[in-house]
Amino acid sequence: MSSIPRFAHLHLHSEYSLLDGCIRAADLAAHLERHGMEAAAVTDHGSLFGAIEFYDTLSGAGLKPIIGMEAYLAPAGMAERSAVPGRPGYYHLTLLALDEEGYRNLCRLSSIGYIEGFHY
Repeated sequence: MSSIPRFAHLHLHSEYSLLDGCIRAADLAAHLERHGMEAAAVTDHGSLFGAIEFYDTLSGAGLKPIIGMEAYLAPAGMAERSAVPGRPGYYHLTLLALDEEGYRNLCRLSSIGYIEGFHY
């Protein structure tokens, strides 16, 4: 048994999170291997644009990819664009998929956000 505690990044923005992340999947896989980590999650802003590349790259390197996304919750609902006095304009929520059903649910949520809301 190793004396080094196991660690996995569960909130990480890739190059697909514009202005907030820059790591590429291949560079992340190399970093994880170099530091003895076995898994990591990608949680880009409101989208799953890099999920397949992330999954394929980490799986190909023998690592466990965890697919997720950073969702935004609007206090008054996603259709309400005006600010609510005394409240933040939105809240962040990190969502992680446990399995394929969870991935499909994330796809639905992301799509709904782009089509019906995507609060700013």
